[in-house]
Amino acid sequence: MPKKIRVLIVDDSAVVRQTMTEILSSDPQIEVMSTAGDPYIAAERIRDEIPDVITLDVEMPRMDGITFLHKIMSQHPIPVVMCSSLTDKGSETALKALEYGAVEIIQKPRMGTKAFLEESRLRICDAVKAASQARVRKISNLPSRTVTPKLTADVIMEKPKSHAMMQTTEKVVVVGASTGGTEALKVFLESLPADCPGIVIVQHMPEGFTRAFSQRLDGLCRITVKEAADNDTVVRGRALIAPGNHHLLLKRSGARYYVEVKDGPLVSRHRPSVDVLFRSAARYAGKNAVGVIMTGMGDDGAHGMKEMKEAGAQNIAQDEATCIVFGMPNEAIKQGGVDYVRPLESISREVLRLCS
Repeated sequence: MPKKIRVLIVDDSAVVRQTMTEILSSDPQIEVMSTAGDPYIAAERIRDEIPDVITLDVEMPRMDGITFLHKIMSQHPIPVVMCSSLTDKGSETALKALEYGAVEIIQKPRMGTKAFLEESRLRICDAVKAASQARVRKISNLPSRTVTPKLTADVIMEKPKSHAMMQTTEKVVVVGASTGGTEALKVFLESLPADCPGIVIVQHMPEGFTRAFSQRLDGLCRITVKEAADNDTVVRGRALIAPGNHHLLLKRSGARYYVEVKDGPLVSRHRPSVDVLFRSAARYAGKNAVGVIMTGMGDDGAHGMKEMKEAGAQNIAQDEATCIVFGMPNEAIKQGGVDYVRPLESISREVLRLCS
């Protein structure tokens, strides 16, 4: 039997600790090692046994999640998943935590329909599994369950029988990322010039966090970065990021590229899904698209990237050495959809070269 992923749950709410324990224990690959009501109790638990992953509340009494995260990452790095409620303050703090070494953000579980709870369970368990595979680094300064079918992009957009819409010369860049992608996207977007080709991005992130994430990047980059809204035009010097819990498709009307924000089931266990974005790029941009797949667990984007290549696009994968988790790029490479494998710091130059 493979070794289970042992998790320490840190949250000041007894209800959340119980709910998280039930959710994580439902996955046969995960075992809840212990729970703690605050970071001081958590530190005692860690002294007794080192967990594989910690889920950490953002806002807690006695010591906040950011301070405890810093102590962990500066003394004995352990993969940490931040667990946040949908508040403006919580979102900002959770995003800051990613800069300080956390590998994922999850939304605190809340009551809803059976379908909603099942999706929430999948996302939380997948986040913990991704974190268990992440390469974390030491920092010195503050900066029996039912198996849910894995759906493909067919549920959102039918695979085209031919690639008919190819008559335009404007280049467009589509990007997919997951675990570790928030910092990878920051490096990529900060290095782009103000007149770069239009960019459309899917970053796996919960609903409510993508707006704060987009605003944070917009303040750092020479290009404009915004959370995508339905019918936003894809223009030079702007990056559109898929809103959490919604699929994002690239569309075209004449020579104008625009995006469609769409509801639908999880695709490749995600919403938004990179496969959905990449398939739409294959259909509506074809050879005028450049695809980029970055760090993340799983295979979301691998099928869509192969479809892009078959439609004439050129594609780039982030290399293993600079990935937090080499899952998504590796799967895209294995399926034959990747033309170039580059370290993170070189991806922007490669994109600009291919778009020139």
